[in-house]
Amino acid sequence: MRSHEAPLTLSGRPRLLLFVALALAVLLVTLPTQAQRDGAAAVPQVRHRAAHADSVESVVFVADGRWLASGARDAKIKLWDVATGRELRTLSGHTDYVTAMAVTRDGRWLASTSLDRTVKLWDVIAGREVRDFKGHRDAVRAVAFSPDGRLLASGGFDHTVKLWDVATGRELRTLTGHTQWVNCVVFSPDGKWIASASSDRTIRLWDAATGRELRILTGHQSPVRSLAFSPDGRWLASGSFDRTIRLWDPATGVHLRTLAGHTNWIRSVAFSPDGRQLASASYDHTIKLWDPETGRELRTLTGHQESVRSVAFSPDGRWLASGSYDRTVRLWDLATGRELNLVAPLTAAHRH
Repeated sequence: MRSHEAPLTLSGRPRLLLFVALALAVLLVTLPTQAQRDGAAAVPQVRHRAAHADSVESVVFVADGRWLASGARDAKIKLWDVATGRELRTLSGHTDYVTAMAVTRDGRWLASTSLDRTVKLWDVIAGREVRDFKGHRDAVRAVAFSPDGRLLASGGFDHTVKLWDVATGRELRTLTGHTQWVNCVVFSPDGKWIASASSDRTIRLWDAATGRELRILTGHQSPVRSLAFSPDGRWLASGSFDRTIRLWDPATGVHLRTLAGHTNWIRSVAFSPDGRQLASASYDHTIKLWDPETGRELRTLTGHQESVRSVAFSPDGRWLASGSYDRTVRLWDLATGRELNLVAPLTAAHRH
């Protein structure tokens, strides 16, 4: 009788069968999927990756939506492959929080602002800093490219909006009028207007060619934190710490409607490429999707564990990216509201 402590061994036919089973298992794992064999585009899946060491303050799609850029309080900008969630490169140069980013329509240039008082221009493909715009006397919090990519607008804690020549880095003019921090700047789709939002609770519209102030929009009861023009220029959306989003007719300054539903400050607003949806990000940890035509709330996206700081639509309108104080970047399927891709921080045990 065999002792229960004796080692068991395989010999002959059992060993051969085990070998065949293991070989089949390896083959199945390495075989391409049907989608891969057919050359189908990869669909983002939920993945966990190290994102940033601190709050993600801004997200923008680049390279026709194939890449996503995230800027954070760790003073770094990271570029991610949307399909795989893989980190492509890190852009380093700022010495304090990265507060905002913008990208040209052709995806060639990315601009970033920081509490270090600078605006930086980056070559996205090469991954290098091209130019440093210096002129603000305090932290810079907002940045936007003109539609043709020739002008750059920036806004900061010094209460000013500055216009820059992208090709030379030369400061063209300074727009004054706000009495507190400038939190956001955007160009109208035709490039004729610049809108700026401030902690003074106002929105100001400027003539981009002359720098002349055209009108002041009032109505928010707290700092205005974010702005977005609809793609056709019919609407201007503003998100405020008063927990509301307001829609305006920028041509007349008329307030059209108020969207209410968030339970905390609103940090970011963005229109979908077709203008049929408006996304808002809030300190209540949620993202809401709205029908701007009717003001109806369409869906609430949940998953972030802290305030959501930034939202951005992909150029094809299929995905929505979000960045949060929880140090994660998330990607959402707009057709279903399902979270597709997660770029999350390392656990505390693995953080440096």
